[in-house]
Amino acid sequence: MASLAEIRARIAAQQDKSQNKSSNTQSDNAVYPFWNMDEGSTATIRFLPDADSKNEFFWVERQIIKLPFNGIKGDINLKQVIVQVPCVEMYGDNCPILAEVRPWYKDETLKDMANKYWKKRSYIYQGFVRTNPIGEDTTPANPIRRFILNSTLHNIIKSSLMDPEIEELPTDYTRGLDFNIRKTTKGNYADYATSSWSRRESALTEVEQAAIDSHGLFTLSEFLPKKPSEAELRIMKEMFEASVDGRPYDTDKWGAYYRPFGVQSPSNNNDNNQQAAATKPAVVDEEDDAPAASSPVVVPKATSNEKAKAQDILAQIRARQVKA
Repeated sequence: MASLAEIRARIAAQQDKSQNKSSNTQSDNAVYPFWNMDEGSTATIRFLPDADSKNEFFWVERQIIKLPFNGIKGDINLKQVIVQVPCVEMYGDNCPILAEVRPWYKDETLKDMANKYWKKRSYIYQGFVRTNPIGEDTTPANPIRRFILNSTLHNIIKSSLMDPEIEELPTDYTRGLDFNIRKTTKGNYADYATSSWSRRESALTEVEQAAIDSHGLFTLSEFLPKKPSEAELRIMKEMFEASVDGRPYDTDKWGAYYRPFGVQSPSNNNDNNQQAAATKPAVVDEEDDAPAASSPVVVPKATSNEKAKAQDILAQIRARQVKA
């Protein structure tokens, strides 16, 4: 039987291996930082379908709640820190934080506070960068990139699918369409409202097809935050209450679960499961949605093992848009 010292050494080695693997995954440069484009630039993207054939769309929705704290307990620097936690409405469950926040919208004096704690939506896509205006220091070996788009860009993509002149899914390997992300400014903020689909169909190149054959497609849902356990939901609610009360972030109480970027866990307990909780978030302008639109996007299960035809998928997207 191994000694206690040997067991501890083995556990420590496993934790180091897991953390190194997570670190490598996070720094693989797979997420394309289109927000780093210069004003007036355009990035041309060719989206690809989800590897999960049960996902009838070529994106997944991510819902995040940001909890601001007045500094960190025990730290003389009172600079505000932000902790990001997953909104469980993303998984079709009731969110304890939003259950508290929803009634605030009935009181005019609480609306600003409600907006602060309301969930932020962003959308994960994947595809090729066909025109890259960014001088990246390194590009990943796998040219299939992931894209984290805000609601403005996502709504442009979704509403354009209602155009009856689009006959095939834009992700079709032969008759697909490029999407042009155009960066301008509105006031002091980046603006992508002039982004649009190309009107000319094009097939994937031999190089792009070879990349798909070699690397495979991403399963987009794997890049959503881990669904919180009951214990983690209690921690989230406790942090929310402390944030609203203006208290500082308590690393000893919550650091093993959710913490601000750059803050280390007080111990290795639960750290492997929560590694993503303290990683640097992508610089994407996630946007608030009105409480009336708070129901999560529910992706229905496929009725057969075969992937639905492009026309059927387009019809479903259009039908849902009309109902909305």
